[in-house]
Amino acid sequence: MSETWLNKINWSEEGLVPAIAQDAVSGEILMVAWMNREALKMTASLSEAVYWSRSRKKLWHKGEESGHTQKVLEIRTDCDEDVVLLKVEQTGGIACHTGRKSCFFQKLDGNEWKPVEPVLKDPHEIYKK
Repeated sequence: MSETWLNKINWSEEGLVPAIAQDAVSGEILMVAWMNREALKMTASLSEAVYWSRSRKKLWHKGEESGHTQKVLEIRTDCDEDVVLLKVEQTGGIACHTGRKSCFFQKLDGNEWKPVEPVLKDPHEIYKK
């Protein structure tokens, strides 16, 4: 398969692009992560989300520890080709390492951030390391 489609992405100086994971049915934004060229190529090939962990400096197959994989139904890019959107089916209904459906669970209330989404599963039960 030709990789010319990967060349259209406007990669950052670090060789990364932000990737938004969106629930394919509800449209809810589940999380934002980073991808390098290899992660995006693997995501397209596997139809499962693979990201680049900036802190661990390695590829991260979403759900490799938690089991909460993301089946990728569509991959899109924005008009500037510098952001990737993944329309996904979220296995187990949990995308966030805090045990919530979405990483966007905090809402600004006055001058403080308050959690407004419930924990669906205790992270200590998800990550047993």
